[in-house]
Amino acid sequence: MSIQIPFQIVGLPIENFSTLLTRSDEELQTIGARRLIADSKPGFPCRVSLIDAELSEEVLLVPYTHHDVLSPYRSAGPIFVRVKAQTATLEVNQIPLMLRSRLLSLRAYDGTAMMVNADVVAGDDLEHHISRMFTDKRVEYLHVHNARPGCYNCEVRRA
Repeated sequence: MSIQIPFQIVGLPIENFSTLLTRSDEELQTIGARRLIADSKPGFPCRVSLIDAELSEEVLLVPYTHHDVLSPYRSAGPIFVRVKAQTATLEVNQIPLMLRSRLLSLRAYDGTAMMVNADVVAGDDLEHHISRMFTDKRVEYLHVHNARPGCYNCEVRRA
């Protein structure tokens, strides 16, 4: 029998992107961002709302420092943000649908932002792997990435 350790998945705050949402395409390009129209679903997972964009929905593809820490594991990469997104508010132990169908990379970090564990897991078994990693007392938080492209999805905290 596995132990269920309560966790909370957290999306990025929309406030982090509010100044980008109304910029022109030319202004976005000056910071390496692009405005796109979702042409597949799934395919444009929003890191704010933690849902996949609908077909024909406007999204921004932006460079983002998702692990802004003083550590060798400081990291940045591309993320999608739906232009009409609202920050996700998930229940304890709730897994967003956008994670369920993806192959994921789960990365565990300690209190000094050093990686202490990592694994590639199926999204439909994410709860089990989150609990498994949180049984290690050193683990302070987890990051979930899409395994194949490597893009950051969200953070997982102990609840």
